[in-house]
Amino acid sequence: MKTQAHLIGSLVLVHYQDRPTVYARIEAIEPDVKKDWYQVTLLLLSIPAKDITWILREEYILGSPFTMGGQSMKLEPIPSHTPPAVKVQDTPKEDGTGKSGKVVPFKKGRS
Repeated sequence: MKTQAHLIGSLVLVHYQDRPTVYARIEAIEPDVKKDWYQVTLLLLSIPAKDITWILREEYILGSPFTMGGQSMKLEPIPSHTPPAVKVQDTPKEDGTGKSGKVVPFKKGRS
């Protein structure tokens, strides 16, 4: 599997019966004894967190729908998020030293 190293640590949204159910982090991807299948260890980000291992084909790991025990399943990749750069402003200090300090504005996150 070419993308194996890239996927370790990735977040996915697990869909069960076509409904988003739980987020998970891919912990490990190891070849299975069956050709073109992989043992995928996921850390379910639930309370409490739980490790599970599923045997999946590469296309299922990458987001194609599949069935497990007759139930529809899907791992939806969650894209990485890079927060926007924070603009830093120079302002003079009020302690009389004449040196300027830096003020970093605080912005509330969106709910």
